[in-house]
Amino acid sequence: MASEGEAASSENRRTLTQILIGPTRDVKDPHIFHRLSLIAFLAWVGLGSDGLSSSCYGPEEAFLALGRHQYLAVFLALLMALTVFIISASYSQTIDEFPAGGGGYLVATKLLGRMPGVVSGSALVVDYVLTISISIASGADAIFSFLPISLLYLKFWVCIVVVVLLVGMNLRGVKESVLTLLPIFVAFVVTHVWLITYALIERAPQLPAAVSGAVRDAHHGINELGVAALAIIFLRAYSLGGGTYTGIEAVSNGLPILREPRTATGKRTMIYMAVSLAFVAGGILFAYMLFNVEPMAGKTLNAVLFEKMAGSWSLAGLNLGMPIVTFTLMTEGALLFVAAQTGFVDGPRVLATMAMDRWLPRRFSNLSGRLVTQDGVLAMGLAAGVILFGTHASVDLLVVLYAINVFITFTLSQLGMTVHWWKARHEERRWKRKLLINGVGCSFTALILVVTVTLKFYEGGWVTVVMTGGLILICLMVHRHYDYVHGAIQQLEADVLPEIFAAAEKEPAKRDPEAPTAVLLVNGFNGLGLATLTTIPRLFDGQFHNIVFVSVAEIDSNLLKGPEVVQKLEQEVTDDLLEYCRFASDLGFHPELRTSIGPDVVAELRHLCLEVAREFPHAVFFAGKLVFTDELEGFLSRFLHNHTALEMQNWLQVNGFSLVILPVRVAPARSRMAPARTVSTAPPAAAMRG
Repeated sequence: MASEGEAASSENRRTLTQILIGPTRDVKDPHIFHRLSLIAFLAWVGLGSDGLSSSCYGPEEAFLALGRHQYLAVFLALLMALTVFIISASYSQTIDEFPAGGGGYLVATKLLGRMPGVVSGSALVVDYVLTISISIASGADAIFSFLPISLLYLKFWVCIVVVVLLVGMNLRGVKESVLTLLPIFVAFVVTHVWLITYALIERAPQLPAAVSGAVRDAHHGINELGVAALAIIFLRAYSLGGGTYTGIEAVSNGLPILREPRTATGKRTMIYMAVSLAFVAGGILFAYMLFNVEPMAGKTLNAVLFEKMAGSWSLAGLNLGMPIVTFTLMTEGALLFVAAQTGFVDGPRVLATMAMDRWLPRRFSNLSGRLVTQDGVLAMGLAAGVILFGTHASVDLLVVLYAINVFITFTLSQLGMTVHWWKARHEERRWKRKLLINGVGCSFTALILVVTVTLKFYEGGWVTVVMTGGLILICLMVHRHYDYVHGAIQQLEADVLPEIFAAAEKEPAKRDPEAPTAVLLVNGFNGLGLATLTTIPRLFDGQFHNIVFVSVAEIDSNLLKGPEVVQKLEQEVTDDLLEYCRFASDLGFHPELRTSIGPDVVAELRHLCLEVAREFPHAVFFAGKLVFTDELEGFLSRFLHNHTALEMQNWLQVNGFSLVILPVRVAPARSRMAPARTVSTAPPAAAMRG
């Protein structure tokens, strides 16, 4: 049997995870929230890279879709820039209205209802998985476009390695991963702004002729094809370039990680994102037309454009153009890898928010010792890996799947805001202007959604619809189970409380640390804890003198907002245990409580249990466990509950202590729970610590 000193020393050893990911962070440190947050510039890097990286493939998809009607690129570039500013302005109003975080899921849920909310959230999760997949696959394409074709077989494995590296960086923390990727982002912005500005200045004398020529050719196209046919060509190109706008919503989703004041930081970040994306994406599309760019096998249109533009640059007879072009393309490939960061930043946050509302397993809202949503990061990485494997990292296939879901979220979010301003028209003085902004934004995104689904559905877009529908179905099943359990626990509390009140009040025992002590692990004040409390004297009548209630308040992603929230949580868990102590006194025990807070419940419970075991040497630990008699609910419970009691039982037994798990059955017929009358455990004397 291990000694208490050995148990304590085992707790202090650094695990392999801590060595690779980093040491745990102290959530009680009041400065930790400031150190974890992002200023506007870093938020632009972490959240804006998705939008900027789409300029590597969005304008290309749109330009190629024009076919021989490339003169329409003038109008398409202007409309693309206008769309960026309209969607950005719409989301800026969302930031004002939802300063604690107004992602598409929250906006749709609060303004349109639960079902539109779960549709929006599911679409957004799938979109972020596809963001990671297409960004990494496109980055690999950009890099392998100037490598020997004989190495092309390595592309898939490079994609997988990048996924693993990004998962590792994000497990260390969002800010650490952003700072690591900062040089790549800056290099991309500098090179592309420089080259696009040069293209516009160098061809400035041709701009009036190009615009007037585009207008003339548009009139000719209308006479040749008709307004409807030319409009279809234009709208098709506009929708296929819809990937350019993905990522604009990322700021409103990521508000919780921004530096205070979050609203001002978020709106500043949105300005950085909108201006840079409109200039780069619109400028590249316009430059395609000015330089008469034509597709070339094995090269992206950006590669062709930059070679035409700068390939012949030289200084003192030394060719500098091709090294500059090569470096620019390398920054594109690298930034596409960085763009996957948006999926890793916001995807887990959406999963966590939906988990808090019981649409997804609660584990997605749990924080690791590094204060990141570890399960969410791992889930996004695993899902992206599966997508890359299923598509063989083919950008052509991924583009078909991409950019449908984000416009579902865009449309529902903007529709929700439009409905909100209409309802608030009597209280909001500037409701007309705000309604107009969100209404126009909703119209634009709905148009792109309809055209994109129509064009892509039979080409493979149905796969995205099936994936999203499958996730919605999973959410409904999970929500049903959690509602079932929540209702059952409430019913159990209603059943147990009269039993406790009816019991004859006994004189509370005097404190005696040497006397047999029951240590009850509880999770808040609820029916499960009360049922376990009443079962102990029933099964072990007169065996225990003291009872110690132990509870850990878990810091999840929803609570990681500031030191005042942590302090409030500490008080709440103490108040809950004081309620237990009051009932235990009526049952004749000497009650005490021990509390802690932290992201890792099991680790905190281990520390508390060791402290209690030192203070009460004859302690036996107890915990309640839900037992489902319904087979479906029992199957779901294995995945949807954290089974802390079993983890603690194994650890305590290894370290020489005993934990008795008291089962509490869930009866499906009555949708309620009843405490088990018999417990399969050793006799009280044998259960004592040896």
